[in-house]
Amino acid sequence: MRESQLLLIPGPTPVPPSVLRAHSRPMINHRGPEFASLQQELVDGLKGVFCTSGDVLILTCSGTGAMETAVVNVLSPGDLVLGMVIGAFGDRFAKIAEVYGARVERMEVEWGKAADPSRVAERLRRDKNKEIKAVVCTHNESSTGVTNPLKEIAQAVREHGALLLVDAVSSLGAIELRTDDWGVDIVASASQKALMNPPGLGLVSVSQRAWEASKKAKMPRFYFDIQQAKSFQEKGQTPWTPALPQMYGLQEALSQFKEVGLEAMWKRHARVAEAARKGVAAMGLKLFADPAYASNTVTAIHNPDGKDSAPLRKLLREKYGLVLAGGQAKLSDKIFRIGHMGFVGETEVLSALACLGMGLKELGFEADTQAALAAAHETLR
Repeated sequence: MRESQLLLIPGPTPVPPSVLRAHSRPMINHRGPEFASLQQELVDGLKGVFCTSGDVLILTCSGTGAMETAVVNVLSPGDLVLGMVIGAFGDRFAKIAEVYGARVERMEVEWGKAADPSRVAERLRRDKNKEIKAVVCTHNESSTGVTNPLKEIAQAVREHGALLLVDAVSSLGAIELRTDDWGVDIVASASQKALMNPPGLGLVSVSQRAWEASKKAKMPRFYFDIQQAKSFQEKGQTPWTPALPQMYGLQEALSQFKEVGLEAMWKRHARVAEAARKGVAAMGLKLFADPAYASNTVTAIHNPDGKDSAPLRKLLREKYGLVLAGGQAKLSDKIFRIGHMGFVGETEVLSALACLGMGLKELGFEADTQAALAAAHETLR
């Protein structure tokens, strides 16, 4: 294996050296005052990233664990849930609710497109008896490179009164998300994407409406019980053993967010993503996502000439050290994806375009590398 790689997948993402160094700090007593101070600093910093004045909980788990936390704490078996499915992770969110006994009505959207807020509003208006208890929605669908218009969807949900549970694993910190202003009840995210950390931390914001719902919810839960998590957080602890190295890393990453500014982070991701899309298109490849809703953290690309991208990605990985992602689920043999979030910037995207162009040519595909780099550079300039 190469000692260094240009890791441009939708996660885990590259980690800044200062964050990696923070992971090597000595262990401390997770029931002691030093930990209480660390946890409070992280919660305060995360509230700024979530754009909320409400509660934020730090869990030791993956992003899927955070999504499961969102579901099981506010719903009961038999509850009707509206699940917006625009890709693999929207489907996963719906499946989690189904596994715990919810009745899930899927609102299926063609993969590559975003959910239509007017369609969501129309379905909710027809729910005269308020049977729909919650709407589950992926903010940024990394399997397709599409960002849902969450602000407009949230407005429709608020008018109905259902809870809104959002998977923001691949958007938090990179794409505009205003939890309180938009009225999102639970936002689930994780450490290994735009927050520039290794995997290991699930992050959940909880609104007052969600706390009220949690008092009545009957779905089983133990490890993912937010009432337990909040109770221990108020004592400066966690109910279960925390992932201390990841928390040290998050402390360093949040200091960088504070130094740069959240909105500047959003703008940087938008600029880098536009450069990636412009470069890919100028090279002669076809983008997969609806341009109006293209993600600022992941660019999805049709396989060249409709052929499997596995040989291309193998060549790029082995010869150039560039690691790209294939498609997922029903898109596994149709697209490949470039991740550009967190510690990925202009240099990495330009390097990826150069390597991609050379790889395509080696495999006999037409690719205008110079045009790609010129288009990307013009965007960045």
